Amino acid sequence: MLNNKLSKEELAIWGNWQKQRDPQAGEYLVERYLPLVDYIVQRFMISLPKTVDKDDIRSFAYEGLLDAFDKFNMDRDMKFETYASWRIKGAVIDGLRHSDWLPRSVRDKVKKIENAYAILEQQKNDSVTDEEVSDYLGITKAELNKTVSEAALSTMISIDETVYDEDNQVGKYSMIENDQAESPERHLTAQMIKESLSHAIGRLPEKEKLVISLCYFEELKLTEIAEVLSVSVSRVSQMHSKAILRLRSATLAIHENY
Repeated sequence: MLNNKLSKEELAIWGNWQKQRDPQAGEYLVERYLPLVDYIVQRFMISLPKTVDKDDIRSFAYEGLLDAFDKFNMDRDMKFETYASWRIKGAVIDGLRHSDWLPRSVRDKVKKIENAYAILEQQKNDSVTDEEVSDYLGITKAELNKTVSEAALSTMISIDETVYDEDNQVGKYSMIENDQAESPERHLTAQMIKESLSHAIGRLPEKEKLVISLCYFEELKLTEIAEVLSVSVSRVSQMHSKAILRLRSATLAIHENY
């Protein structure tokens, strides 16, 4: 629990904030967790078009942090950093949606590519190549890569999509992390998603699998992954997007049925 991870002084500060909304406690907490905002903003900016203003993204992220302070339950067996990350990401994603940063035409193309991965990889029971996806859609490989590059953040949103539970919003897969009592149906769905993702990750092309591992397990930035693989950041972003599309397609059937 949080109580076991913080010093007595920090626990007192959290208590002052949650019980009394003490301004000094609030300022201390904001100062302490601003680096988390900067880290998440930096990860988003790598995949965003240059037309998106970084200050806007930071503003969305900051609102997410403040929301996390208001709604975090100290009694839950969860680190604040984990909870705040979901809130910050959700706030950025919602802000981007409302600003309509991605044209409808690109969204439609991404959906078609995602469906193509789902259909072809179910038929083949293995990963498919860019050529196979391009042939299926009747487009060139260059057009496929261009769409994937344009919609890099869209794939990030699809895998970490925000869901709403009354006035609480958390990342879709954070529901899996909930250790509170849950229905057998939810538990079964969560288990099926885990197994489906595990299988899908296992059959990713090696480079895409490595990108996913470095990004989500080693928590490297895309710039750092680019250095490891000796490729450009845009190439890493492209591989990341394709991998997420494959993983997203692997869970489509589960979400449609539950």
